[in-house]
Order: sequence, then structure tokens, then C-alpha cells
Amino acid sequence: MTVILDRAETLDSAGGPAAAATWHRVCPLDELEPAWGEAALIEGRQVALFRTGPSEVFAVAQQDPVTLANVIARGIIGSRGSRPTIASPLHKEVYDLETGECFTNPELRLDAFATRLVDGFVEVGL
Repeated sequence: MTVILDRAETLDSAGGPAAAATWHRVCPLDELEPAWGEAALIEGRQVALFRTGPSEVFAVAQQDPVTLANVIARGIIGSRGSRPTIASPLHKEVYDLETGECFTNPELRLDAFATRLVDGFVEVGL
């Protein structure tokens, strides 16, 4: 599944107007398969989404920082201790899904985005 989003809403955590984050409704949570990545296009930016638990979703940049290929959603989900990770499908660099930091090469990083669930839908803050 590839999700293309063309509408943005600026909301706070209670669902009202906010200036701090622009939240984008991407898809229903049920459309994301657990332990599997999906790609979404949000305001012209490719984002990789990962559902790691019943109601836990992470969003990071889809572009691999080493090769610049848009493949991160096809990576391997794992963990380092209590930290959820994604390993690039190309060169196997391992990134923290919460922060985007690379465990295998500190010079690399993925942009990480805030996520939330609202009325059963996944929203990503850019």
C-alpha cells in the first residue's frame, strides 16, 4: 500500500488548532500491518510508516541516507534493548525508529516524525 496525502490540518493534542505541529491524516490504523513498513507521500515528502504494536506507529524518512534510494519502508524491523529499530534493506545500517539516530554509523541519521492516533487514524506531524 502506498498512501498519498494531499490535505493538511494543524491540530494540537486535543484536536484543536495549534501553531506548533502540522498533523497529516495518513490512513486508518487497521490498514497498517504489524511488523511491516509502508510508504506514504505527505506534502511531497516520502515517509516510511511502521506499526510495531497494537497502537504504536513510527514514522521516519523513506530515503536511505547512504544510497539516497527511497527504500526504508522495506527494511527489517527489530530492536536494540528497548529501542525499536529499522535496518536499511540495502546496506543494513540500523536506525532508532524514535530518534532516527544510526546505531551502526553515528554520522548517519533518518528524519523521525511524531505520530499519533486520532479516531482510529494514523496522523504524522511534519
